[in-house]
Amino acid sequence: MSFDEKRLRKTFEDYSKNYEPKPNYIKRFVMSFIIGGIFCVIGELLFKFYANYIFDELQVRALGSITMIFIGSFLTGIGIYDKIANIAGAGSIVPITGFANAVTSPAIEFKKEGVVFGTCVKMFTIAGSVIAFGVTSSVLVGIGYFIFSKFVG
Repeated sequence: MSFDEKRLRKTFEDYSKNYEPKPNYIKRFVMSFIIGGIFCVIGELLFKFYANYIFDELQVRALGSITMIFIGSFLTGIGIYDKIANIAGAGSIVPITGFANAVTSPAIEFKKEGVVFGTCVKMFTIAGSVIAFGVTSSVLVGIGYFIFSKFVG
C-alpha cells in the first residue's frame, strides 16, 4: 500500500468516526434490562402457572422451559423476535429464548436449500458453538468441583 493510499484511508477513517451516530448507552441499558426482565417474568409466571396444577417440580421445570423455547421459536418464525431484539439489544438474549432464536433463525433462513442440507445443517451454525462451549465448560467445572471437594471438603 502506498503512502497516498494510507493517508487516504486514515482521512476516511477520521471522517467516518466524526459523522457516525453516537449510541445512547443509557437507553440501550435500560431497554435491555426491561425487556430481558419481561422475558424472565413471563418465564416465572409460566412456572407458577404450571406449579398451581398437580405437576411436580421436575415437570414444572420441563414444561416452563419447553413453553419458553416455543415462544422464542414462534416469535422468530413470525418475524417479531428480531424487532424485539432491535429494541432490547442484549436483553433479548435471555438464555432460553435467545437460544431458541439462534436455532430457529438459520433454520428458517436456509429452508430453501432443502431439509437436510438447508434446515438441518444450518440450524446449529450459531447454536452449535454455544452447545460445544457449554458442554466443555460444564465438564471442566465438574472436574474442578470433584477435585476441589476431594482435597478440600
